[in-house]
Amino acid sequence: MLTELAQNAADAASRAGVPGSLSVVLDGAVLTVANTGRPLDEDGVHALTALRASGKVNADDGVVGRYGVGFSAVHSVSDELELRSTTGSIRFSAKRTREEIEKAGLRVPDSGVPVLRLVWPSDERPGAGVDSEVVLTLRDDIDGGALVSRMAAEAVDLLLELPGLSSIRLGDKTFERTERVLESGLTEVSINSHVWWQYRTARARWIVPVKHGVAVPVGDDVLRAPTRSDEELSIPTLVVADIAMQPDRRRILPGAPIAPLAAGYAEFVAALPVDRRTTLVPLPAFARSETDSLLREALLKELQENPWLPVVGEPDRAPQRASVVPGLSDELAELLTDIIGGLVVPELSGPRHERALAAVSTHRIGLARIAELLSGLEREPSWWSRLYGALEPLVIDALSVEELGTLPVPLSDGRIVTGPRTVVLGTELGDSVPPVPWTRLVHPQASHPLLARLGAVGATATDLLSDPALHALIEDAADQDDSVATELAATVLALAAHVAPGALPSWIGEVLLPDSDGELRSADQLLLPGAPLATVLVDDSPFGTVDPKFVEQVGEQALRVVGVGWGFTVFREELPSGPDHDLDSEDQWWDTLSEDPEHIEAVRDLDLVDENRWAAALSLLMESPATRPLLSDRRGYTAWWLRSNAELGGEILGLLRAPHDRTFEGLLDVADHPEGDDLRGVLAADTVEDPELAQLLLDRLADPLRMPTPAVVARAHRHLADAARRRVLDLDELSLPSFVRGLSGDLVEPGDALVLDRPWFGPALPAQRVVLGSFETAEALADLLDIATASSAVDGRVTSSGVTRLWAEEPQAVLAFAALGREVPEGEVVIHHALTIRLSGAAEGTVTVPWWVDSDGVHHVMRVWAQQQET
Repeated sequence: MLTELAQNAADAASRAGVPGSLSVVLDGAVLTVANTGRPLDEDGVHALTALRASGKVNADDGVVGRYGVGFSAVHSVSDELELRSTTGSIRFSAKRTREEIEKAGLRVPDSGVPVLRLVWPSDERPGAGVDSEVVLTLRDDIDGGALVSRMAAEAVDLLLELPGLSSIRLGDKTFERTERVLESGLTEVSINSHVWWQYRTARARWIVPVKHGVAVPVGDDVLRAPTRSDEELSIPTLVVADIAMQPDRRRILPGAPIAPLAAGYAEFVAALPVDRRTTLVPLPAFARSETDSLLREALLKELQENPWLPVVGEPDRAPQRASVVPGLSDELAELLTDIIGGLVVPELSGPRHERALAAVSTHRIGLARIAELLSGLEREPSWWSRLYGALEPLVIDALSVEELGTLPVPLSDGRIVTGPRTVVLGTELGDSVPPVPWTRLVHPQASHPLLARLGAVGATATDLLSDPALHALIEDAADQDDSVATELAATVLALAAHVAPGALPSWIGEVLLPDSDGELRSADQLLLPGAPLATVLVDDSPFGTVDPKFVEQVGEQALRVVGVGWGFTVFREELPSGPDHDLDSEDQWWDTLSEDPEHIEAVRDLDLVDENRWAAALSLLMESPATRPLLSDRRGYTAWWLRSNAELGGEILGLLRAPHDRTFEGLLDVADHPEGDDLRGVLAADTVEDPELAQLLLDRLADPLRMPTPAVVARAHRHLADAARRRVLDLDELSLPSFVRGLSGDLVEPGDALVLDRPWFGPALPAQRVVLGSFETAEALADLLDIATASSAVDGRVTSSGVTRLWAEEPQAVLAFAALGREVPEGEVVIHHALTIRLSGAAEGTVTVPWWVDSDGVHHVMRVWAQQQET
């Protein structure tokens, strides 16, 4: 009912050209609805009494209600009503109408008394400040308070739908409408605390709610024409349409065109802030009605074909002429704007806008298409680096990596190639890397981590300079014009500045560099000016000197990295296949190995050291971090060669001992060098490893001028015997001396000497005749020295008598074995007060001994403590 009365009030205000206001007051059972505007006239009275006829058929534009159609709604709550106006008042009454019917002898219709067909004049006038009042006496079954509450719930919608009304007052509640035109062309409509943005087109008003300054799309609603109808809609805005409706204004008149309503909707969307425009695009969904389906279709067509979509660097475009890159950033937009025209702005390129843009047929550009469009593009390397950085956030899975598989990449040599998987990404190379012709090295100014994610292989300067392709170029440069070799050397040296000395393969030394005579020579054949290596080499060494001016240009560090000598050069190779590395006596060293090494690392040019300068050469080798470790690797080539060839004081290093090595003290001379103890790897070992050392030890043991201690003599014999047993020595190649060294230190002829192979023979034989090593290697020592063992040459028989006891019963035995840390043996022992043995064979006579084991394996011991007791 309020809707119908509000429409009448809005019409009256529009026809009078004044702001419309409507007030509702409930006083008991009397409801008064007052409004301003054009008062009741004669045509209006005729319309009210003529059912479903209107006095506003020829009214001015802006009139929406029709008297006689909507006014009848008041009859739903009242049978006694009065219409008061400043031009006159009338009354309708069910009671008086019934009386008139009965008075005329007519029958009251079954449908009830026609309250609105008979009218009576009234002398009442509207209250002050209003032009018309509708006064209703509510029927007893009508709850006036509830009625007013329902009216209050409709007030905001009515003010929004009926621009002729500016306010509605319901009791003590007032709803006021204000409008403000915005710079965007929108009209801001405010009703109390509620705000909307409105845009008027030829056939409709489009309205969207605003919360905290942000347009918020509506959910399900109905078509308003201008007030709410029963035509259900699912579009994201409210629409107040100018369209023909059926008389009850619930449905659109059949055949009424709906598509024209959409005209201008794109202008409405374009007036919104950029980031809210896509919220007004109808998204794909099931239509709620036929009208909804037709209107949605018309709105999408309107949005597809007309400009409203913001693009980068241009005026708005129609979506059909625009392209969107999902996830586009400001940086990427700047880089692609002159490559992809009509690029949707970043604000609308996120996931939140995807469905809306797809609904209006915006062309979607994926990563693969971007890579395709970039093909053949010429840009500075730094531009490409910025592009990779802008693309990186979009690479989120394996599919996106695959899509960018054809992304162009600029190289250090100026070329642009296709595909990150085909390039090498330099690491820690700086920004001034020269062109690298032997590999597809990414230009340093274009380098970006994204390329590694897309398949580019990382490479340090060491990796680049270890590439076999470079080796091939170096070899080819020797047969080409000098300018080729010079240019290649410049690139190699620029990279070498980022490499530690000794980290590159040895063939890098083949790169050609200018010497002091202006000729090109291999780097490994050149020395730096003032190189200490030159002071230890023979005078006629093949080394030249690098051009000093060239040294100033490129720096000493890079030259040393590629093999130009300062100190000794180290050669390295992984998985060598044989002794083919141009090292002196390499084949002999290779023969000492039990299996092929996994790598070889060796000092070159040791054979060029002057034999009188080895002390300085060793110091030079120990000073360099690259060569010092090699002197400690006894199995390596370097230590092996030095032990076999280098000399100190006229003696081969392998026959000298470190100052604190006591193994062969008195037999081997000390290496006279400040770092002698750190040179153990190139000096004699604490075992016998080669025939040369064995021969020297044999000779020194027989030298009357040498005075080794008995412990050293025994140790030397033990190591010699062990080497013979391990077949390190070929006994036929050894030259045996005329004398051997006895345990006493005396020299004895081999025929008189006996190798002690049983410990109990020791006290029974003269110390000067006993040759001691170890009992385990006694047989091997006897074979080595070509002398007899004691047990084979001497026989011993026990001549004294004793008492047979168990080992476990003798306190002194238990104590002795405890001191030795051994278990007390099982079995018997014969205890003698004085144990005497009769010797025969190579030694004769009767001797007293503390212990003996006879031919039956029985142990005999002398009870020393018993003798002490008798004494």
